Amino acid sequence: MTDFQSDSGFSALAQVEGYWEALRRTRLMPKRSEIDPRGIETALEYTFILERIAPGMARLRIAGSHLGDLMGMEVRGMPLTALISPDGRRQVGDALEEVFQRPAVCEFHLNAPAGFDKPALDARMILLPLKSDLGDVSRALGCFVARGTIGRKPRRFDITSVTTRPIKAPATTSLRSDDTAPKQTPKRESGMAEDAKPFVKGRRSGDVPYLRLIKTDTKTD
Repeated sequence: MTDFQSDSGFSALAQVEGYWEALRRTRLMPKRSEIDPRGIETALEYTFILERIAPGMARLRIAGSHLGDLMGMEVRGMPLTALISPDGRRQVGDALEEVFQRPAVCEFHLNAPAGFDKPALDARMILLPLKSDLGDVSRALGCFVARGTIGRKPRRFDITSVTTRPIKAPATTSLRSDDTAPKQTPKRESGMAEDAKPFVKGRRSGDVPYLRLIKTDTKTD
C-alpha cells in the first residue's frame, strides 16, 4: 500500500486494500457478502466487484461511476478487459488466474496514450480475491483510478507493469490455558540457598538417624 499512499492521487487504492485486509483478519480472504459499501464510502466511485466467468475472464458485476466516466457508458456486465487495449488483454487474463487460482493480490500500472481530444492518463488498478457464498474463489474486489482529464471517450489503457503478491493467512499466536501449558521446573535461586542433599533409602545421605536401637545381651544370674 506504500506505493499508493505516497501519491495522493491514488489514495483510493490504499483505502480499498486496507478495508479488504481489515475484513479478512486471520483468513486468506473475506467473503463477497461481507463487503459493505459504507466501509469504503470515500473510494466507492473507483471500486468494482468482479465475477469469474471462465479461465482468464471476469465481468464487472458492480462498478463505480469513475469506470463509467472512462468508458462513456454503463460498464456493469462488461468484461474487465474492456478497459484495456487489445495488446494487454492476455496479460490481464493471466493476472486474473493468479488472483482466483493462487490466490494473489495483483497491482497494475497503466497509461492511456494521448490522442485527438484525448489527453494522456496515468492509472493504477488493484485486484483482491473474495470468496463467493458457495465458498469458491470466484469474486474479486477491485479499484481503478485514472488521473488526468478524461477527454473523448471511451478510454482504454496499456499495461506498463503488473505486480503479483501471493497471499497467506497472517500468523496467529495460540494461547494455552493454565492446565494445558507445559509445566516448567522452577529454577533454584542462587545466593545463600544451599543445594539439596540426595535422598537415599528414605532419608537424606549424611543425616544422622534420629532413632537408634540399642540391644543388650547381658544375662542375669
